[in-house]
Amino acid sequence: MTKVITYGTYDLLHYGHKRLLERARALGDYLIVGITSDDYDRTRGKINAAQPLMERIESVKALGIADEIIVEEYEGQKIDDIRRLKVDIFTVGSDWIGCFDYLREYCQVVYLPRTDGISSSDLRTERRMLKLGIYGIGSVADKYEAECAFVNGVQFIGKCGNDEDYAALLSKCDAVYIQSHPNEHVRHIRQALEAGRHVLCESPIALSRNDCNELFSLATTKKLVLMDAIKTAYSTAYNRMLLLIKSGAIGKIMSVDATCTSLMPPYSSIEELAMRWNARQAWAPAALLAVLQVLGCDYEFCDVSSFYAPGTVDFDIFSKYDFRYKSAVATVKVGKGVKSEGDLVISGTKGYIYVPAPWWKTDYFESRYENPVENKRYFYQLLGEGIRNELVVFARSIAGSASAYIRQTESGIISELMSCGCDRRKGN
Repeated sequence: MTKVITYGTYDLLHYGHKRLLERARALGDYLIVGITSDDYDRTRGKINAAQPLMERIESVKALGIADEIIVEEYEGQKIDDIRRLKVDIFTVGSDWIGCFDYLREYCQVVYLPRTDGISSSDLRTERRMLKLGIYGIGSVADKYEAECAFVNGVQFIGKCGNDEDYAALLSKCDAVYIQSHPNEHVRHIRQALEAGRHVLCESPIALSRNDCNELFSLATTKKLVLMDAIKTAYSTAYNRMLLLIKSGAIGKIMSVDATCTSLMPPYSSIEELAMRWNARQAWAPAALLAVLQVLGCDYEFCDVSSFYAPGTVDFDIFSKYDFRYKSAVATVKVGKGVKSEGDLVISGTKGYIYVPAPWWKTDYFESRYENPVENKRYFYQLLGEGIRNELVVFARSIAGSASAYIRQTESGIISELMSCGCDRRKGN
């Protein structure tokens, strides 16, 4: 029996895929199809697939051409698969000519001509071309502009930094990323939603839970997507960490300790300072999200202590959140003009997770145990600080094929905890 193997993403399965698989099947008696996982595609910089892995597997299975389907998950797996499955022929499209000649040491390599005039990239672009505008200036807004170039089907339309040009920007785009001052978020989000535009807004979405909920309600009424932009939520390492925790690898979680701080350039006046993001606004959303996604939203109370810049009553330079859950605690420390070790520690009854600074854009974390022999290190590539995958999910959410990684309840609590005060009881 002659075994044949081929690999691909098989996104938005089309006639070209079918013809290629039919020709691959004709080369032998048994066809194995390797479908690349989402994670492996990300490591290669390919994060534009419109369909998740399981949908792609089901589409290939439905053709009835493959005798066996496997998932490609890591670099070098092709050699492992060829050896393990005793493959006779490796085949792939002719646009890869020469790239897989190294496999000739293990089996015969055949490059098949592709069907002209059709590609998944073209289909993705036609299916969900999203014209994105950006409200905001500075390094963060520039990063979002740059990352648009890596996301198939998202087209950067323009950028503005003032209200005078905002209406004109909205008239040209389908969606907008907002990075204005948090005091203006509610007004700018509402204006975009009223104009029929999808919104991705830098967190916090609002400075109160009521305002946040009202905006989500308006988005639902208008059948639009409103998404909280915390890029940490879209990093692979962070999501793998959450899965590891939920698997029980470190036991029952008893404590979460998250710290985010940065120094602050000098300012000449209180008025100039007021135009900046304070410690809570700049850093609390990411740190609070880690607490809420590890321990949940059902905390009993949260005590908030803050220290303010001289001459101000609302520009905190350091804030500390102390959460109490039914059977766990959490501490969040954020600073603007204060510097500390920006790490994340999640303590469990079997061990703990340690994420080194800056944990909010990490590509690495460790699980540590009483017996250090059991310690493990985890590495995952971080593309565009998480922004790239965030834009992909935003576009997919608009197309109806994905959901935001941050729930409305989490966005509401984050918004509520932006204001001053202490002893904040859930729901009050």
